[in-house]
Amino acid sequence: MTAARTPRPAAAPRPAAIPAGHAPVLLREVLEVLRPRDGGIYVDGTFGAGGYSRALLSAAACTVWALDRDSEAVARGAALRAEYPDRLTVLETRFGDMDKELATRGIDAVDGVALDVGVSSPQIDDPARGFSFAADGPLDMRMDPQAGGPTAADAVNGLPEAALADIIFRYGEERGARRIARAIVRRRAEAPFARTGDLADTVRRAAGPRRGARIDPATRTFQALRIHVNDELGELDRGLAAAERLLVPGGRLAVVCFHSLEDRLVKRFLAHRGEGAAGGSRHRPEPAARTPSFRLLARKATRPDAAEVAANPRARSARLRGAERTQAAPWPHDPASKSGEAS
Repeated sequence: MTAARTPRPAAAPRPAAIPAGHAPVLLREVLEVLRPRDGGIYVDGTFGAGGYSRALLSAAACTVWALDRDSEAVARGAALRAEYPDRLTVLETRFGDMDKELATRGIDAVDGVALDVGVSSPQIDDPARGFSFAADGPLDMRMDPQAGGPTAADAVNGLPEAALADIIFRYGEERGARRIARAIVRRRAEAPFARTGDLADTVRRAAGPRRGARIDPATRTFQALRIHVNDELGELDRGLAAAERLLVPGGRLAVVCFHSLEDRLVKRFLAHRGEGAAGGSRHRPEPAARTPSFRLLARKATRPDAAEVAANPRARSARLRGAERTQAAPWPHDPASKSGEAS
């Protein structure tokens, strides 16, 4: 089963009901970007609780390939697969490998890709996963623990002070990164960190009181460690390039981000490849101007309205960017972005 490589006019999507229970952020706006149509093939690159997949399947008689690196999310997909056995497939894989993974199943082109970047609500809400300090849990933070690899505890107990400070500053945009890293190294000399609560207390004491702060002083450090452990910016960079290779001319990309590093990477990626922006930059000049591979759908990111933020406070920082694939060949991928610099 392979999607056609010639663009086809997209019918207006049928109204899709908000899924019962979990409603993903900016759902209606994502559907407006993707314009799901009967017979189309779509990728939900971050399945999570299945909200985008359900909405796509409800909006049109389409096929959805849902991906998630978390085996628990894939297991949750069984119920939705039972509702749409002929139209939904849920795969345990990283979205940065979406083109390679789908190619092994005979899919080399799709009509739309949705990415809801970052940690999912089920991951945050489970103390055993170690993503949050709201409830004490093991200091893990891996999105795919079944794959092995270093945990957040490995990072805070083993990295040099300078490396920790760099991670906290770069990925958490934390001004007190050096002070926090120093406190972590001093504390781990007494006993290694093993629990989220222990680390959060150490970070709070090092950060000190912050007048008028809207977030917990430990928030940025936890964010930074999570991004580092899961190589989230590198994965996002690879995912954007994979989507560019997969999308048919006229196919749509919708990306929802929740903090500035992610959104900046997506913005630069699309601007660099977008109509009117070809020809490279002073940092990575192109040898010759390339034909734009995307048409930007809006100059600015879409943000949730007040009603959505009131219903779901976690939506407050969400940003949606959308683009449409042109007839141009995919650009060569410059994997420049483990530090958040988009290609």
